[in-house]
Amino acid sequence: MDATIATHNAPTVQLRIERMTYGTDAIAHADDGKTVFVAGAVAGDVVDARIVQDEKTFAKAVVQNIVAPSPARVAPACPYANVCGGCPWAAVSYDAQLTAKRANVVDALVRIGHMDPDRTEELVDPCEAPGKPWGYRNKIELAFKREGRRAILGMHATEQGARKTGKTPAVIKVDACPLMDTRHKKLVKSVSGALGYLAGSSDVELERVGIRASSRTKDVEVALWTGTGPFPRAQAAKVIKDATKATSVVRVLSKGPTKARKVSGVEVLAGRGHWRERVAGGTMMLSAPSFFQVNTTGAERLVELVLEGLEPTESDEAMDLYCGAGTFTLPLAERSGWVSAVESYGPAVRDLRRNLDAANLPNAEPIGGDAGREFPDVDADVIVVDPPRAGLAEDVVDKLCAQPARAIAYVSCDPATLARDLARFAKRGVFSPTRITPVDLFPQTYHVETVCLLTRNG
Repeated sequence: MDATIATHNAPTVQLRIERMTYGTDAIAHADDGKTVFVAGAVAGDVVDARIVQDEKTFAKAVVQNIVAPSPARVAPACPYANVCGGCPWAAVSYDAQLTAKRANVVDALVRIGHMDPDRTEELVDPCEAPGKPWGYRNKIELAFKREGRRAILGMHATEQGARKTGKTPAVIKVDACPLMDTRHKKLVKSVSGALGYLAGSSDVELERVGIRASSRTKDVEVALWTGTGPFPRAQAAKVIKDATKATSVVRVLSKGPTKARKVSGVEVLAGRGHWRERVAGGTMMLSAPSFFQVNTTGAERLVELVLEGLEPTESDEAMDLYCGAGTFTLPLAERSGWVSAVESYGPAVRDLRRNLDAANLPNAEPIGGDAGREFPDVDADVIVVDPPRAGLAEDVVDKLCAQPARAIAYVSCDPATLARDLARFAKRGVFSPTRITPVDLFPQTYHVETVCLLTRNG
């Protein structure tokens, strides 16, 4: 029957798992040829799975029993795997993760980007692993849930985790996160305890809590994301400082509809009011709302690949679109004559200006606004684009193709939108990809960063 099936009477089928998806599930095919997305499976497994949703063209299932484990199946290093949603590939060996991530990039380029399969295999490098498979994150976020006077801080649960706890949506209390840098592994428990005490002694409500920790600068920042209104600032600062010795404690105020919350301000509760990280030979200062890659070693490899591909010189005019707080702008400014850097997010633009001043790099112009509307009126020699998951707007592709640049480095966090955008570049016939390198900044998950070098045709 083509409908969502109640879990208590759902049928069970035996499936051979074929490959990992760009997502939390793996793929199998039923006897009738229908594609089945299977939660909790690893490519190469033979499993008994319960069908929980059956539609005309696909079905969804959950593993009930592993009949024959895949050679790529390992015991997860995290006790919360398949309960917390932070490491959905924890049961997949790391070599198999890298293989699957490259395969997902190739699949997207061929299927969505309509690239020639043989040519794509030649262009796409093996997926690089610049850091550790565990303990690599410089940031985690904790969810907050109040139950009467008791507050729970932890991770959002998967569907399986929600079923185990009997609560939807569920927040799973955790004492440590194995993805967090091991030198800061006690921070989760310390922050949870401090804020649990605070919430128990006041009516404080939190939307989420961000923790950033650097093993390079030793900076630790705790960011409390809240709505506007009264807040026990002094008490919050004291309990967090006492528990964590944080170098910065801030409150990020947001307002608006739940699905479209906007930052309305940042209050410094204690310390510097920003977090510092050393990356690619320089030091960046970041405010809590500003984006920075959660994997510092991985971010450095992205910078290396971009610079290797573009080879900027002192006589070059450079452009950096979606530049954030300056991960690529700073090294570009050190090597090229001028950089026009465009970023739409206000806190990141302010951080970029501060970072350029601190590095004594006057040869870069921060431009606040949408990349299409504020596209620099320059003739660039080299260009970096690092767009959000939605990729490039079509008018931005047009404007890039009108540039005289010899090369564009496209840093992508989503293979599907990268593939779509490369098809747009191909249609215009000005730039073509010459090297595509997947880089694993997010071990134990399906996410992958990709650096694509496009060079001018002819």
